[in-house]
Parts: sequence; C-alpha cells; structure tokens
Amino acid sequence: MNLKTYYKNILYEAGCDEAGRGPLAGPVFAAAVILDPNQEILGLNDSKKLNEKERNILRTEIESKALCWSVCKLEPIEIDQINILQASLKAMRFCLLDLKIRPTSIIIDGNKKIPHLEIEQYCIVKGDAKFQSIAAASILAKTHRDQYMLEIHQEFPLYGWNQNKGYPTLKHRMAIQQFGICKYHRKSFQMKDVHPHLFES
Repeated sequence: MNLKTYYKNILYEAGCDEAGRGPLAGPVFAAAVILDPNQEILGLNDSKKLNEKERNILRTEIESKALCWSVCKLEPIEIDQINILQASLKAMRFCLLDLKIRPTSIIIDGNKKIPHLEIEQYCIVKGDAKFQSIAAASILAKTHRDQYMLEIHQEFPLYGWNQNKGYPTLKHRMAIQQFGICKYHRKSFQMKDVHPHLFES
C-alpha cells in the first residue's frame, strides 16, 4: 500500500497517533514522528494491519531514519482521573512538545484536535492507513506499549498480558474475577461480566 507523504507539502509535518485506548490495564501510549523525505521507509502502514515482526522491524527503521520522534505514556491513575480520550490527547500533546524539531503542522489520526497546542493541526479519520507519518507514529506507539506490557507481565503474570497486552480477553477477565485487579488496572474501566466493586478504590 502506498501511503501519502504529506497532507500539506510542508517539510516539518508531524504525524501523531496513540495506542491502548481500549485495554483494561496499562498506560495509553502516544507517538509523534517527523519523517525524513530523503530516507525512504518501505512498508509503512496502519500498525493494526501489520504483524508483530513487521512492526518491530519498522520500529527500528523509523527510529533510525526519522528526522525526529517521541513516545510518551499516561498511567492508569491519570486515565481514571481525566478519562481515556483526554489522556490520549494529553499524551499526544506531550509527544509533540518533546520533538527536537518544532513541527510546522500536525496530522492526527482520528477526529479530535489536541487542546492547548499552538501549532496548525488536522484531524484525519483512519489517517494511519493514509499518511506515512501517522502510520509511523502508530507503529511506534503500538510497539513501545507492547514492550511495556511484556515488562509488567513479569510482575503480574496471572493476567496474561504477554498475550493480551491488557485488552479484555476471556483469560484476562477471568483472572480479574479470580484475583481482583492490580495497580496497573484502570479502575474507571468496568466490564459487564466482572463485578463493579472490583474496580472500586
């Protein structure tokens, strides 16, 4: 699939995306990427359309060839305080402010603009399947989050995060029913087949 290089023909256009809005556990991750037009990266696509091996190969290439990139995360405690949408937007804002090059414009996957950001920005639904920089950001956000979930799986292996990455699979839901939740769970995320009191403070 050939994704477009720019939404507008601007050199420092940053693509931005997030990963982890739906899981019951773990942070939400966001990434921002400004690609180098002189460094081609073949195979860029929406991270969900790539397998794990393809994503990890592309992650290495993106991180070595991009003009600059940034990955940030917001922890479950803050997700519970401000809700997952606001947490996702806040994480994306942190990423963009953390870039070593100030972007001239920003293209974001989705339909919500990032608040408190004085840079021209454009929202593009399914943008990670349309523009290279958003696809690159989706790959970085996804791979960094997956790596983090593998790390905290070592601390709490009962929930199977090495396989489900915190999403509400049957194994994950049954583990919550049996053992309750831990510090990495989002208490504001309740499931109809898990007793609500398990997510109370």
